[in-house]
Amino acid sequence: MNPDDKSLFLDAMEEVQPLKRCTNVHWQPARTTRTRQPVDTSQLDNFLTTGFLDVIPLAEPLAFQREGVQQGVTDKLRSGKYPRQASLTLLRQPVEQCRQQLFTFIRQAERDGLRNLIIIHGKGRDDNSHANIVRSYLARWLTEFDAVQAFCVAQPHHGGSGACYVALRKSGEAKQENFERHAKRSR
Repeated sequence: MNPDDKSLFLDAMEEVQPLKRCTNVHWQPARTTRTRQPVDTSQLDNFLTTGFLDVIPLAEPLAFQREGVQQGVTDKLRSGKYPRQASLTLLRQPVEQCRQQLFTFIRQAERDGLRNLIIIHGKGRDDNSHANIVRSYLARWLTEFDAVQAFCVAQPHHGGSGACYVALRKSGEAKQENFERHAKRSR
């Protein structure tokens, strides 16, 4: 690069600001080529509740299964056999920030048609530690999303009791694709 090119480049980049890095959300590459628009959560009301909380003892694993979800789906989720399509890390963050990030994360995952997520919430050494408060809120908040079909403790190699797998319901598009795929087989 000659000095004139460098000077031109620096002049052109003078007012450019670096993007803010977000290190706690990781999306896996999509298997489909569909492109989706990001969710504008500024227009959505975050319905996740705060306030009084029953702290879940550390010895009690996080687990939830919505009525109608097949046991085989939950067993496969619990064993970590579904590919994790996105992850969210809530370690060492204030509860309100965790609430906002979880809301945005789940809404974006729904919009992107993702089904299998992992959330790393951490674990404290005692029932009243900050990590266990976040863990207890997380258990409440996940049940407040209609899209969340089940969640459970992650396998040890994915974070164990400091993380949880989350299964979201199929989008309308995914249901249609599944129907079409099975309809072709039965012909």
